[in-house]
Amino acid sequence: MNLFDVYNLFDVVPVKARGCTIWDDKGQEYLDMYGGHAVISVGHCNPKYVAAITDQLNKIGFYSNSVRNPMQLELAEKLGLMTGLEDYSLFLANCGAEANENALKLASFHTGKDRVVAIHKSFHGRTSGAVAVTDNPKIVSPFNANQKVTFIDMNDSAAAEAELSKGDVAAVIIEGIQGVGGINIPDPDFLRQLSFLTKKYNSVLILDEVQSGYGRTGKFFAYQWSGITPDLITMAKGMANGFPIGGVLISPEFKASKGLLGTTFGGNYLAMAAANAVIDIIKEENLIGNALDVGDYIKANIPVSERIKEVRGRGLMLGIEFNEPVAPIRSRLLFEKHIFTGVAGKNMVRLLAPLVLKKEEAAVFIRALKEIL
Repeated sequence: MNLFDVYNLFDVVPVKARGCTIWDDKGQEYLDMYGGHAVISVGHCNPKYVAAITDQLNKIGFYSNSVRNPMQLELAEKLGLMTGLEDYSLFLANCGAEANENALKLASFHTGKDRVVAIHKSFHGRTSGAVAVTDNPKIVSPFNANQKVTFIDMNDSAAAEAELSKGDVAAVIIEGIQGVGGINIPDPDFLRQLSFLTKKYNSVLILDEVQSGYGRTGKFFAYQWSGITPDLITMAKGMANGFPIGGVLISPEFKASKGLLGTTFGGNYLAMAAANAVIDIIKEENLIGNALDVGDYIKANIPVSERIKEVRGRGLMLGIEFNEPVAPIRSRLLFEKHIFTGVAGKNMVRLLAPLVLKKEEAAVFIRALKEIL
């Protein structure tokens, strides 16, 4: 039996990692500037994180959500303190797509409406509802395409009001910063307008913080740069440093009922041990401040040039936009300089390093990029 061939794979086999360093099966060392799609938040194999999971596995690894799990409430309380959303509720899932599916479902239940407004260049996941609000026709099947979704341009408040005023919009969904779409940052005024308009027209504002959340941008959530308070906030990638998890933070205006939402694996014991450890480490090591500091250092030391059009983003969610395709540059970074990076479209190198990245490590990347160019 073979694997279903859906990924473009680099010929690298990681076997060990620590902090922002990865080693392959040949002993070659790599600098991780990508964190496995923004998943590694507190560093590979962080000792406190490893100890928390190991200790939990020696106690109990899994039971269903038919019993009480105090670690779920512990995580909810920690998230409330970290975000200032102490009156919100937490629903736990397994990934970002599942979190977005449940947020869309909650919005529709809450409003009784069936249409969603999404943003051009958005990416919210590959499951049915999440992919329907993703602006990529290549991954939207005929089955997904029947859902009622309208796409508008980022920062177009007039278009948002034109759609919301029709009265049938259950939710507007928007990323705190677009990742796959090209590190596009919503204007704070646009987010403030969306917050106002969704309330005005009895709709729901969903902030997708799956990639941009958990301290990556120098705030716990990227939307916090605008000062708004969304109705629903989805999260996943950085929550458990590699253990599968997702979640939705839910405004107190939403009423719960038994059976409304459900999940088998969401909020399991190992996931909770991992997620609680991540929150503790982020707080104890001031990783949110570090992300902002090191991110500013990277932006300040990669100047615009004939080949580099722009460096944009916040904290350790950065995009280097080139005036040329970046596939050869990314390949040289990996195989000549031994540095992991990502892409966002043909012309952008995307950086999503672990939040523990040091300036000395960032300097290694900067120097390598300049040498290649």
